[in-house]
Parts: sequence; structure tokens; C-alpha cells
Amino acid sequence: MDNRPLRGVRVLDLTNVLAGPYCSYQLMLLGAEVVKIEKPGHGDLARRLGPEAALNHAGMGTSFLAQNAGKKSIELDLKDADDRAAFEELLRGADVLLENFRAGVLARLGYDWDVLRQANPRLIYCAISGFGQGGPMSQAPAYDQIIQGLAGMMSVTGTPETAPLRVGFPVSDSVGGLVAAMAICAALAGRSRTDEGTFLDVSMLEASLSVMGWATSNYLVSGVPPEPMGDQNATAAPSGTFDTADGPLNIAANRQRQFEVLCGLVERDDLVTDERFADREARKANRAALNHEINMALRHRPAIEWERLLSAAGVPAARILTVPQAVELDQLGARGFFTDLPFPGDADRTLRVSGNGVLVNGAPLRPGTPPPLLGEHNGELTRDAELGVVDEVAAP
Repeated sequence: MDNRPLRGVRVLDLTNVLAGPYCSYQLMLLGAEVVKIEKPGHGDLARRLGPEAALNHAGMGTSFLAQNAGKKSIELDLKDADDRAAFEELLRGADVLLENFRAGVLARLGYDWDVLRQANPRLIYCAISGFGQGGPMSQAPAYDQIIQGLAGMMSVTGTPETAPLRVGFPVSDSVGGLVAAMAICAALAGRSRTDEGTFLDVSMLEASLSVMGWATSNYLVSGVPPEPMGDQNATAAPSGTFDTADGPLNIAANRQRQFEVLCGLVERDDLVTDERFADREARKANRAALNHEINMALRHRPAIEWERLLSAAGVPAARILTVPQAVELDQLGARGFFTDLPFPGDADRTLRVSGNGVLVNGAPLRPGTPPPLLGEHNGELTRDAELGVVDEVAAP
């Protein structure tokens, strides 16, 4: 697919582990050429992160494999004079420079925004960090779990008895990467009008607070602090996890009409006329009693039957799946969400990686090559830099 929106854009990627690599993976899927610049002999820390010790030892850990398909890898030491010269040559022909060092690290290496802008006035420079490039916390180390805790995410995850709990996946890293990718795309669009570069300072803490929805806005607007509610949705009832004959089922009957349809389908029309459940606020106040009645009614059928019946009637409902079950959903296969690639360094194995849920003109966005071995493109890209070759396609 050679008509992707970012075709012709070159990204120099200095990032490690997840927030930055997830950002550049999105840019790659959208068509950008992503060049990972990795520490010689060491590379991205994610190369040694994953459940298979042999892959970690080989520098192809699962964490790396998941976020780096379709990219190129070169080894450069930014403290070495020759490597710095090669980096600066690449920099002059790049569209985007992405890093997720602690605030100020790249500047201490001699590449602050003024230097970068002088080298390439059209450069989009994006720095992802835990707390942003300024402020009293800017120098504090930050991992996903640290941000989850500081943003208040953990305080509203779980039940009153179990909170605070960490969300079960690196949500702050992922959100930080998505916000950075969105900002980079916006900056590239702006550059098409101004022909000038932009410095983007992305804070994972701020990005995390921004996606917490009502958990943040209820307090900011109405002064009401959120509380952990387990599998229940604080904004409506019945809205949460319920019990069927063979397992849990999510139902989100958030509108009055959905509630009425739900009651009819579970053969409990009497709940509609019960004063305790007459409207949204009443149902929220009497959530426990309402949930009890609905659970009793749902236990007569398996979850998949309720999912089909309720969904067909316009009531949002679905089973709660494990990850192995979720990835086998026919819906994902129909949309081409996964791509099978040759496994780096192992001809007997296939690597399956995800897309990002976007179809462009009806086609899914897919990586064209497997994740790179460390330094796999050293000769190709350093030679291009020496010759002043940037890209076969003119950058926008």
C-alpha cells in the first residue's frame, strides 16, 4: 500500500521501550519511514523485555517485536564524534526527530531545540517524557506505573476494597505515544503551510489525565471526586458486568429506551415501573438492587445468547473475553487487523503483529517488513547520509 498519508516522511527515532516506539509504530503504519537510532551493541531496552528468555538474549524480546515491525535500525553513539557527524547528516534530511529521554538529556548531548532548528529549520522535534520538559517534576524518572499512580488512574481502578490497582496494561505509555503521534501529524500538516518546523513537548502525565473522561471532569467541573467502582460504570445504571448462565457479560443500558428494552428481553417489565428505577438518577442510587434483579434474570441463558439478543435490539452488550479469545474474534480477521511476518532470525516461526484499527481507502495499515535486527541497516543509511541521499520521495 503506497498511498498512505505519511509516505515520503522520514522519522529519526531515538526512543526506547514503549511510549516512543508505539508513537513511531503509528507513524510507520501511516506510511512514514522510521529509522531507529540505537546504542551500538545494546539497542532499544525493549529488545530484552518479554516472556521468552531466548528471545531476550537474542535482542528480539517480545516487547520490541510488537512495536518495531516496518522500521529500520542503525547503531550510532551520540557521544562519538564520527557517529555524531553521521547523525547530523541524517538530521538535515529528516522530517521528524522523536525521543523519550528524561527531560534535558538530548540538550546535554548538544542537541537542544535551537541547535536542531538551525541544522534543519523544517524539522518536527517531538520529546516524550513523563512530566514534560519543564516544571518541578521534569527531572523525576517515570515509568508507566508511576504515571498511572500520579494521574489518579490507580485510585479509581478496582473496588473500594481493592483499589488502588494498576490498570492491567501500560495505558499511560500507550496514551502518551498516541498523543505524540497525533501532534506530529498535526505539525506536519502545519508545516505544509508555513514551511517551518515545530518543537512538541509531550507529557505522559498530562496525556493520561486528559483521557480519564468523567473521572477528571466530574471533579474539575462539579467538585465531585471519583471513586473506584470495580466493573460498574458510574455514569449510568444498569451499566457494568452481569452474571449469565456460563460467565460474565457487559451491558451498558445507559439510555432510558435501552433500559426499557433490556427489561422486556429479560422478561422483567415490572422493573420499568418500579419507582426505584424510574430514571437514570434513581437507577444509579439503587444500583445494587437493580443489578441483583437483572442478574437473576440473566442466569437463564449463556452469555453469547444474551450478547446476540441484546445487541440485535440496540442494547450494547458483549461477553468478557480473555486476550487469547479476543484476538480470535472474526471481526478482527475481517478487517485485517493482524499481519503475519517472517520471524527475525528464525525461519521456522511466524511473527504476528497488530495494526492500529485504521483503514485507509478500505485497506488496513500494515507493516511491510519484520522488526529489524540491531544495526541491520547500518550500511544502507550511513552510506545515504554520506552521499546526502534523503529519500526517493520528496518530503512534504
